Amino acid sequence: MEPLKHECGVAMIRLLKPLEYYQEKYGTWMYGLNKLYLLMEKQHNRGQEAAGLACVKLQANPGEEYMFRERGLGSGAITEIFSTVHGCFKDLTQEQLHDAEYAKQCLPFAGELYMGHLRYSTTGKSGISYVHPFLRRNNWRAKNLALCGNFNLTNVDEIFADITADGQHPRKYADTYIMLEQVGHRLDREVERLYNECSSEGLVGMDITHAIEDRIDLTNVLKTSSPKWDGGYVICGLTGSGECFAVRDPWGIRPGFWYMDDEIMVLASERPVIQTALNVPADSIQELEPGQAILVNKKGEMRLAQINEPKQKKACSFERIYFSRGSDIDIYRERKLLGEKLVNPILKAIDNDVVHTVFSFIPNTAEVAFYGMLEGFDNYLNQLKIKRIEALGHKPSHSELEQILSQRIRSEKVAIKDIKLRTFIAEGNTRNDLAAHVYDITYGSLIPYEDNLVIIDDSIVRGTTLKQSIISILDRLHPKKIVIVSSSPQVRYPDYYGIDMASMEQFIAFKAAVALLVDRGMVDVIREAYRKSKEQAGLPKEQMVNYVKEIYAPFTDEEVSAKMVELLTPAGTQAKVEIVYQTLEGLHEACPAHEGDWYFSGDYPTPGGVKLVNQAFIDYVEQNFNF
Repeated sequence: MEPLKHECGVAMIRLLKPLEYYQEKYGTWMYGLNKLYLLMEKQHNRGQEAAGLACVKLQANPGEEYMFRERGLGSGAITEIFSTVHGCFKDLTQEQLHDAEYAKQCLPFAGELYMGHLRYSTTGKSGISYVHPFLRRNNWRAKNLALCGNFNLTNVDEIFADITADGQHPRKYADTYIMLEQVGHRLDREVERLYNECSSEGLVGMDITHAIEDRIDLTNVLKTSSPKWDGGYVICGLTGSGECFAVRDPWGIRPGFWYMDDEIMVLASERPVIQTALNVPADSIQELEPGQAILVNKKGEMRLAQINEPKQKKACSFERIYFSRGSDIDIYRERKLLGEKLVNPILKAIDNDVVHTVFSFIPNTAEVAFYGMLEGFDNYLNQLKIKRIEALGHKPSHSELEQILSQRIRSEKVAIKDIKLRTFIAEGNTRNDLAAHVYDITYGSLIPYEDNLVIIDDSIVRGTTLKQSIISILDRLHPKKIVIVSSSPQVRYPDYYGIDMASMEQFIAFKAAVALLVDRGMVDVIREAYRKSKEQAGLPKEQMVNYVKEIYAPFTDEEVSAKMVELLTPAGTQAKVEIVYQTLEGLHEACPAHEGDWYFSGDYPTPGGVKLVNQAFIDYVEQNFNF
């Protein structure tokens, strides 16, 4: 329902055998390239703004290129970049195309290390120069670095100041460039340290080069470059000498999973994509732990290293509700449970009248929660049937049993999204009228003026689609009541770890709370929260408090939801409208291993998140109030 611009997806592959091995066993030396394509395509949900890939050859001679990159913009970027890569092979003979030795010596993108990235903007900037992977080139092979990540840093200003204090001059003020310069700078120092070490041993020429590449330890690089990063991240990197790594933030905010056997090491943002691409079971795939890195050296030896001390784990719950693919075995279970836990509040909203209620969902990410909700109502209905049979007080007749047992939960495909219309809509005077028809409805799917309509989605963030399209189009079916259900709690606070929704006024929950304060003559609550926020603006971020919580404190969740309904219901709507939200307790019960709930609770896992929400609130008040 809400078109969130969200985080990115990463994929990394390290082949552990010579290319000839894959040619002989799988019929192509492109085994790694093909698996990278699968890993990226299966994570297309994580980024449709741009895509890029990088490749490193291990056995290039001096004067030969060994590091390759291709990037593209737009929703078709994956197809575009792989088409470009395969275009390098289009003029080959069949003999050359199947000759792994020839590929290693002569062809671009015929390497042992691959890295891919899918992007939504986290810097707020777009264009090919902001598309991952980023490259830092050097004549020393070990100093070459390709970097990509699923991340957002909250303290770019502090890190930029540190870098410039060291004498560096970053070309751009963006988190990815700054991170590239930090890691690249420490990589340079590591190589130089080893150069001095090897030189003191009497090594010269290419012997020094090979010795450096054999001894380099990227744990040193990561431990000296990452401690000040405040945010959520999984950062992947390749060096020109054949090292690869992926490191996760110490709070475990962003996800990363890896698999390794004697042929391949693979890392991706989601577990099921590895299962699908390599046909391996879920229990063979490991999760990268908070603050941990997986590293594979030039020889193909893997090691795990604790780069930063793990903090209290705050894995992102929105990953489970919305972002990640629902095909993951655990996410599927969790989303069903999120739907099941909404049965009681929905019953209250429909006055327990399941006979005259039709259940549906807004495609497509809410479908799994919808199945869980239906299972919950089936269980509820079964208990009702048992009680009715027991209440008969005698052996029931066939017709009595048939009457009781024939009752079913009524589910229909009520709303259908017209994707082509959505992509056509542009700004202009006719936008609202066009936007109102983004969804089609199934006419005849409920009994007009008698049936309630319950429709579930995974989140209600801004509410614009509800107001512009959903409620109006559903009202054409003439339901007695429309109940909009969110499988997530009220989204009250911005995210600063990879989701593009950083201003307070975007949230319908925040709008509703502010409107309630204004309606009830409680503007002093806003003034006081602003005063406290302003007073702490100069403090170190570690000492800051999220005073935006005070905006919501006077009200129950139900009061805020009722005000949302008032703000979002279009004029002329005939049906009564109600919004039902998941509770924080329900979220934690459904997703116990993912306690990162700052979107809903305001409990940011890092000091940088508190600092940014503080500034966002100050900006909002100064733009909208004259205190």
